[in-house]
Amino acid sequence: MPRSSWKGYLKLSLVSCAVALYNATSASERVSFNTLNRKTGNRLKQNLVDSVTGDPVDTADRVKGYQVSKGQYVMVEDEDLEALKIESTRTIEIETFVPQAEVDQLYLDSPYYLAPDDKVAEEAFAVIREAMTRKKMVGIGRVVLARRERMLMLQPREKGMLATTLRYPYEVRQDAEYFADISDVTLPPEMLDIAQEIIGRMSGHFQPETFADRYEEAVVAMLRAKQTGHVFSVPEPSQPANVVNIMDALKRSLEASGGEAGTIRRPRAPSKQSRAADAPAAAARKPTARKAAGRGSTPRKAAR
Repeated sequence: MPRSSWKGYLKLSLVSCAVALYNATSASERVSFNTLNRKTGNRLKQNLVDSVTGDPVDTADRVKGYQVSKGQYVMVEDEDLEALKIESTRTIEIETFVPQAEVDQLYLDSPYYLAPDDKVAEEAFAVIREAMTRKKMVGIGRVVLARRERMLMLQPREKGMLATTLRYPYEVRQDAEYFADISDVTLPPEMLDIAQEIIGRMSGHFQPETFADRYEEAVVAMLRAKQTGHVFSVPEPSQPANVVNIMDALKRSLEASGGEAGTIRRPRAPSKQSRAADAPAAAARKPTARKAAGRGSTPRKAAR
């Protein structure tokens, strides 16, 4: 079992259970580098030095500081931060439930897995999980991680839950300042038809197992070549050219996907002949006014 990053309690009103949070993602498989001395090949170490005296500072003499004015700091000890134990330090209390579709993906931050921490907690955990599943809602709560209180979105996932930390509004830049200068464009219907056809032919299903980190693969290949004394080179990638004629580019893209612009089928309005042919069938399905009025000798009263 992986090591948990947080342990505490999940609370819904008066129902609570012991839970543990686990990191849902990991970067440990990525290639990482150390900084070396080019002349000796030895690994370098970083030393923190006093900005005025230039002398190295031992770990025991290092302390956090908050700058209140230029050159003036308030020292904050680890004990000061440890003393700030609010309720969410040990408890995830669900404050509200919302439709998941209302949660802007821009606010999603880091994913975690939430699971019961012991057998006794499994029943209460399952009640909360299954109730959210049936109501098709996600829970919003709070938790303290790395000495910071974070908003947390909880959603059922298999037998457990996916807990995603949420960014605060002050951490999210509003899109208006980036999109305000984009002009409204009227697009030709044929251009949109071709683009939609291309999208249709390229459509599939989300399959993350097919993702390949091509840069990471190139780094690994380069390192292996260096280990064996071989020269490694990657072909220079071609630069995409500016599109001058969008319609021409769309047609060539469609041809590359195995079709022609002239083969696109557009939905057409039904003709007079087809409407006339459908009329008898529609009439057969719909009872006549006379039959509808003649049902029963007396009108039925609506059921109360």
